[in-house]
Amino acid sequence: MRVVAKFGGTSLGTGDRINRAADSVAAAVEDGHEIAVVASAMGSTTDDLLEDITFETGDKDRAQIVSMGERTSVRMLKAALSSRGIEARFLEPGGEDWPIITDEHGEVDVEETQRRAYEVAESLDDVVPVITGFLAEGTDGSITTLGRGGSDTTAVMLGKYMDADEVVIVTDVEGVMTGDPRVVEGARNVGEISVDELRNLSFRGAEVVAPSALSYKDNKLDVRVVHYQHGDLLSGGTSIEGEFQNLVDLRERPIACLTVAGRAIRNQPGVFQHLSQALGESDVNIEAVASGVDTVTFYIDEEEAERAENILHREVIARDEFSSVTVDSPMAVVRVTGGELPNQPGIISDIVNPLAEARINLQDIITSATSVALVVDWDDREETLEITQDLF
Repeated sequence: MRVVAKFGGTSLGTGDRINRAADSVAAAVEDGHEIAVVASAMGSTTDDLLEDITFETGDKDRAQIVSMGERTSVRMLKAALSSRGIEARFLEPGGEDWPIITDEHGEVDVEETQRRAYEVAESLDDVVPVITGFLAEGTDGSITTLGRGGSDTTAVMLGKYMDADEVVIVTDVEGVMTGDPRVVEGARNVGEISVDELRNLSFRGAEVVAPSALSYKDNKLDVRVVHYQHGDLLSGGTSIEGEFQNLVDLRERPIACLTVAGRAIRNQPGVFQHLSQALGESDVNIEAVASGVDTVTFYIDEEEAERAENILHREVIARDEFSSVTVDSPMAVVRVTGGELPNQPGIISDIVNPLAEARINLQDIITSATSVALVVDWDDREETLEITQDLF
């Protein structure tokens, strides 16, 4: 197998952990696998360096300073591998073999980076490259960075461009957990999780794999998260399945909008649970939910609208905090799914403004960490889809 192994800061935080990392790489190489290593700064080095910059400095000087954490890590890990008889070399920006290049806008130059990554991959039979994570090189030779979680991005990007079989993210957790083990009891490892699920969790606080890294994941590349104490790069942990797609799609069938109104029902504990349970017990699937101070709105398949209205009406009659239920249909949903949506300030206005200019009434807009759902009249669906596709 060809594997890119990324070691996070915690997994390189002490001399013993660097030895453990080197042992796992050496074992994989001795078993006949081609290994490229991406190394983060040891421990909290990058954060410590940033905290020490208490003076005015330009972006170039700042990047040079914070790069020292990764530069130290690759030298330490390269030395540890050499002491085990493994032919290794470290790669850092400024070196002739450095692969990751950014353009004048600070974005990855895909074509040049692919070319250089392929050249690195061609030497994997003879040597283990130990590559600084997080860092890149500008067209003028300056040091640039890939942002927060950039070492994850380095690893998955290179895994893709080097035609690797797998990227292994070595970190301080047992893969993806069912909950934060520091907070909840009985948290256990999840054996498999989809890219969509993990990206949404990552944008909402899960610090397992950086969301920007997962945008490079495709169906041909396996990505796995393992604990540094495991010691085996090629087994265990959590497997991340599938690929994250950037797309604009239209729900083929119309939906109905059922709105329950009441007196400040948003402040009434259990209201949403009560209404959704009534629908669920009758096998009515809820496509989406929106809430206001005095309303809860359920979006369901239009074919279920009449039955769902009767179910919700019974709840309105039975509970004093509810006033009425109403139905509006048919409506359409155009969904925008994109890995970079959360990182684009003003993206909602960029989507909504062209619809307003086309005199399309937006009935509702429902957002998640990585998607935007636009609810419009059924007759406006094709024009909404066309306008939104043009944007992306």
